[in-house]
Amino acid sequence: MKKRFKINWSEQAALDLERLITYIASENPKTAGHILKKIKTEVSQLDYLPFRGRIVPEFEEQGFLLFRELIAAPWRIVYRVSFENVYILVAFDSRKNVDDVLLERFLKNEKFIVEQSHRRCASRERRS
Repeated sequence: MKKRFKINWSEQAALDLERLITYIASENPKTAGHILKKIKTEVSQLDYLPFRGRIVPEFEEQGFLLFRELIAAPWRIVYRVSFENVYILVAFDSRKNVDDVLLERFLKNEKFIVEQSHRRCASRERRS
């Protein structure tokens, strides 16, 4: 029996997918249903074949090989394999520049990152 990997959708990736489907459904509900099924089918196959997606080309150019992607045209689903888990990290329109998508994601998460940093510093100070 083949080893199965657990598929974990990040909160942000789940929101990405919901937004994509909601946007498409506002114009064409039937197409939205087909696209959702297509994406879910592609992602579900990662439980047996987690390395089937290609390394994200924009990252590969920089020597950063941890992130892979599936293409469910025109959508890109970026994920990472770690031990027995597949983490779905982002879903976006492939017509967008990946650098722009990541910058937008960084700016949305900047406050969270700063808060986490302050918490770690405060925790260290209490231990000192």
